[in-house]
Amino acid sequence: MEKMKMHSPNLTQDNITRIKELFPGCVTEAYDENGTLKLAVDFDQLRQELSESIVEGPQERYHLNWPGKREALLTANAPIAKTLRPCRGESVDFDTTKNLFIEGDNLEALKLLQETYLGKVKMIYIDPPYNTGNDFIYEDDFAENSEEFLKRSNQKDEEGNRLVANTEANGRFHSDWLSMIYARLKLARNLLSDNGSIILSIDDAEYENLKKCMDEIYGLDNYLATLVWDKNRKNDAKYFSVGHEYMLIYSKSSQRLLEDGVIFREPKEGIDEIRAFYTELKMKYGDDNEAVQLEWRKYFNSLSSDDPKKLLGRFSKIDSKGPFRDDGNISWPGGGGPKYDVVHPETGKKCKVPDGGWRYGTPKRFWEEVASGKVVFGPDESTLPRQCRYLFESEGQVMRSVHYSYAQTATMKFNEIMGQRIFENPKSYSDIQRMIRYLTNGNDLVVDFFAGSATTAHSVVAQNSEDGGNRKFIMVQLPELCDQKSEAFKSGYKTIAEISKERIRRVGKKILEGGCHEGWNKDIGFRVLKIDSSNMAEVYYTPDAINQGQVDAFVDNIKPDRKPEDLLFQVLLDWGVDLSLPIRKETIQGKSVFYVNHPPYDLIACFDDGVNEELVKELARSEALRVVFRDNGFVSDSVKINVEQIFKQLSPGTEVKSI
Repeated sequence: MEKMKMHSPNLTQDNITRIKELFPGCVTEAYDENGTLKLAVDFDQLRQELSESIVEGPQERYHLNWPGKREALLTANAPIAKTLRPCRGESVDFDTTKNLFIEGDNLEALKLLQETYLGKVKMIYIDPPYNTGNDFIYEDDFAENSEEFLKRSNQKDEEGNRLVANTEANGRFHSDWLSMIYARLKLARNLLSDNGSIILSIDDAEYENLKKCMDEIYGLDNYLATLVWDKNRKNDAKYFSVGHEYMLIYSKSSQRLLEDGVIFREPKEGIDEIRAFYTELKMKYGDDNEAVQLEWRKYFNSLSSDDPKKLLGRFSKIDSKGPFRDDGNISWPGGGGPKYDVVHPETGKKCKVPDGGWRYGTPKRFWEEVASGKVVFGPDESTLPRQCRYLFESEGQVMRSVHYSYAQTATMKFNEIMGQRIFENPKSYSDIQRMIRYLTNGNDLVVDFFAGSATTAHSVVAQNSEDGGNRKFIMVQLPELCDQKSEAFKSGYKTIAEISKERIRRVGKKILEGGCHEGWNKDIGFRVLKIDSSNMAEVYYTPDAINQGQVDAFVDNIKPDRKPEDLLFQVLLDWGVDLSLPIRKETIQGKSVFYVNHPPYDLIACFDDGVNEELVKELARSEALRVVFRDNGFVSDSVKINVEQIFKQLSPGTEVKSI
């Protein structure tokens, strides 16, 4: 029976395997410094494969570089022998919630999530340290190879010791910050779906470096925008009051957005009030659209020029479907859209193509819009087709790049939730909620691996309660120790992670007390998972070091303080199974058995000792995609040997492994 590897993926070896598929002649075998034979890349040959001329040496090129960049990349790719241990006591609705709160180092968390959430995250938002000289950054160890890193990572870190002050006096002030953020952004990109987006808050201190870093990792073609948020005025500034911050926004693949015809929009300002006015007119005039149109136009003419509702008056025509305008631009916003032939339905000749390309990604999509009445043609092919848009069916409006959001307001709202001021400079949840509404919908997954006070979790729950969505969140926060002189510590909060979790609990209760959308599943819970050393004893990872006196420890290779549910979550990670799936525990033939999700189960696990053939057969009949046992948990060697044969006979599609 195959044994599970019990560590995060080795991204370096995975990347080499991909290179080998494309350029087999560029990959060879070589011994590393430990004498282990591994795949290695012949970089000189690879450079030649990717060049149209003879490559003789390193070429100058435009790129961002700093001391420690190579080590940061090595650290990002190195595997770790860590796990996630469930903590029911600190969770809310552990068995049913789809939300996760991971407590621990976010670099390790991103490594652990690689297989399970590869390409599944719709939006990432982070508010990392701004590197102003007064804040802390993660202290990563770059001075070791991946095998050494794997061995060391099996040891448990003390809470809060992963942060160090990064003062301007540090000779590697910018380099250390870049190395810290670079490794994390590399890993985060793997989690994004092809149509996903990442948002990064930052200020002037590292904006330029972060922009170049993102251009390298995500690609300049995938840069969407930089939003400017005016937070406050600083009258104590010497020269200028610099009170703004930025949000850098990148897509995973702008090409995918283009192919899918994705256009981001948000509700028009004042739309709810206008909808109510239109409803009043319809109740008064019924099907008399001319009378409705007359009163409609009078109303908008009466509005002042600075009233934001005035712009909605462009929808000046009324028919049975409501207010509409038929002069809409048919070209792709910002240019760069697809250019294909469109034949005029009356003249049979090709219409002129907009300079910016068609608004719709494919001809099929274009004609679907024509069929639905949302695109109308001119008298002949010399006139561009136009969009016909109804106000209340409108996609909304594009978001501006400059916003006003005062920091004092965000602090006041946070203090109102927590009852006191226990966190400095919390982000405005309404600002993050606005971005979630703009970039996500339905069942999308949102991740924040610099969770801080859990503003992003608050925003996800708030947006779901308003539009009935079932978005899920994954928050990651280090148990950073609160200053013993702080109000937070005096109020009983030992770490920032404790503040984060308490905020989510309070926000959930408050939202449920108010009105919420009927279609919402009311998931205000979160499943707490804490990063810890592997459940497996150290000899599991270094079997070559075993001597005769360690044989007994190797036979029982699971640490004595670990519970069956701890083992279950490490198996979920190793197999890449969703960590938020419902879990049910049952007693079968006197043994504890975990069932993950619903039939056909994503996983069935039994970690008890004394497993006999009858239990194996019963589990084989349970319709499971995967089944796992404890390697030394069988009543005899013969039962262990027969497991694979039993599953081949009773459930040939089930994958069986042991730990």
